[in-house]
Amino acid sequence: MKKIIEVTDAQGLESLLGENVLLLCSAYFYTGKLVGVNETYVELSDPSIVYETGKWTDKGYTDVQRLHCKTFFVSRHAIESFGVSK
Repeated sequence: MKKIIEVTDAQGLESLLGENVLLLCSAYFYTGKLVGVNETYVELSDPSIVYETGKWTDKGYTDVQRLHCKTFFVSRHAIESFGVSK
């Protein structure tokens, strides 16, 4: 039997599991669905790299390119900030 379990004590990245996120990292920006989090890495499915955001008020990014893989791992220590992507 499968059940839906609601986790109420999740904070930070863990609270965004299942959401499309934008990771602002020290070298690049990444976007995709956050599907995994551990102490060392986060896992994105359908990942893309954002080379140019454009105006933050715009709905999309000026230059975003899909990565040629189904999942992509980003080191947590490289992430400077993060949030739900539009």
